[in-house]
Amino acid sequence: MNDFAITALLITALFLILASGVWIGLTLSGVAWIGMQLFSSRPAGDAMAVTIWGSASSWTLTALPLFIWMGEILFRTRLSHDMFRGLAPWMQRLPGRLLHTNVVGCAIFAAVSGSSAATCATIGKMSLPELRKRGYPETMSVGSLAGAGTLGLLIPPSIIMIVYGVTADVSIAQLFIAGVLPGVLLALIFSGYIALWSLRHPALIPPPDAPLTLAQKLAESRHLIPVLLLIGAVLGSIYAGVATATEAAGLGVVGALTISAAQGSLTWATFTQSLMGGTRLYCMIALILAGASFLTLSMGYIGLPRHLAEWIATLGLTQGQLIVALSAFYVLLGCFLDGISMVVLTMGVIMPTVQKAGIDPLWFGIFIVIVVEMAQVTPPVGFNLFVLQGMTRREIGFIARAAFPFFLLMVLMVALLWVFPQIATFLPQQMRA
Repeated sequence: MNDFAITALLITALFLILASGVWIGLTLSGVAWIGMQLFSSRPAGDAMAVTIWGSASSWTLTALPLFIWMGEILFRTRLSHDMFRGLAPWMQRLPGRLLHTNVVGCAIFAAVSGSSAATCATIGKMSLPELRKRGYPETMSVGSLAGAGTLGLLIPPSIIMIVYGVTADVSIAQLFIAGVLPGVLLALIFSGYIALWSLRHPALIPPPDAPLTLAQKLAESRHLIPVLLLIGAVLGSIYAGVATATEAAGLGVVGALTISAAQGSLTWATFTQSLMGGTRLYCMIALILAGASFLTLSMGYIGLPRHLAEWIATLGLTQGQLIVALSAFYVLLGCFLDGISMVVLTMGVIMPTVQKAGIDPLWFGIFIVIVVEMAQVTPPVGFNLFVLQGMTRREIGFIARAAFPFFLLMVLMVALLWVFPQIATFLPQQMRA
C-alpha cells in the first residue's frame, strides 16, 4: 500500500472515531495503534506504554498545570469586576471609548491566564453587561471581545505555547519572550481598528461618562496594581533568566493565591473549585498530548512525515508559498478541531517539512499560535464563538459575522510577521545575548 492510501486510511479512521464521540486523546491513540499494527513490525502495545509514560513524565510539561491553575484562581476572584472600574476612566478620550476595555482587559488577563476561552469568558462577564447598559453597538462589543479573547493564546504565559514547545522541542522560555511583541502589536491593531470604525460611525458611540480627575482615575485603577505586579514577576523572572518557565509558573500560583487572599475571595470553596477546574483541564490536555506522542511515533515508524517532507520538497514551494499553504490548512483544520488538538496532531508531520524549508522553529511557533487564534473565531468549532454564544444567547452566525473583521486583522498580523520576522525574534535574541 502506498503512502497516499495509508494516509487516506488513517485520516478516515481519525474522523470516523471522532464522529462516534470518542475523546480526542483516545482517538489519536487509536489511530496510532491502527497504523503501527497494520503498517509496522514493532509491537503496538509496547510502543504505546513507553510513549505515553514518557510524555506524561516530562518535566518541561510541569509548567502547564501550574499556569492553568493560576488562571483558574484569578478567574474566581473579583478581578473581572475590578478591572472594568480600573480601565474605563482611561478609555473615555479614545475614539470608541469603552470598546477598548475589551482589548486592554483581554491583554491584561491573557498575561495571567494562558487560555483563550478563559480570557474571553472573564472579560466578557465584566464588559458585555456594562457596554450593553451604556448603549454600545452589540456587533462591535461581541466582535471585539471574540477577537481580543484570542490574545490569551499569544501573550505569555500561553498554554498552547507550552504544548508547541513540548511537541516541537523548542524552548518554552524563548517562546514566551517571542510572544510579547506580537501580542502587544496585535492588541494595538485591534484597538486601531476600533478607533477607525468609531470615527466612521460616531453616531453609534454613546457620549463619555462624567470626567474624572487624575487622582480619581488612579484611585479607580488601584485594584489593577496587584495583577500588573504578578504579570511583571512571572514574565520578568523568565526574561531575566532567574527562573525557568516551570519555576515562574510556581511563582504565579503563589502570587495568584496571595492576590485572592488579599481581595478576600480566597475561601475553601474557591480554592477547591480552582484546583479541580485546573485538574480537569490539564487531564484533558495531557490525554491529548499522550495520544499525539503515540501518533507521532507511529507516523515515524510508518515513514509518513519523511515522505511528506520529501514530496513537498519536490513541489519547489518557496518559504512564502509554504506559509500561505499552511495558513489555509490550519484555518480549515480549525473548523473541526480545537487549537491544542490541531498543534499536537500535526507537529510530528509538519515540523520535518518546516525544518527542511529552513524556517526558524521559534518563529514558526509564533506563526502557529496566531493561525490557531484565527481558528478560535471560525465556525463551527471556534471556541470563542461557543463562549460568547453562551454569554449572549445569540446564534453562532451573528457572532461569527461580528468577529470576521478581527479575523482579517489576524490575517494582517500573519503577513506582518512574515515581512518583519524580527517582531517575533528580536526579544529572544536579546535574551540570548
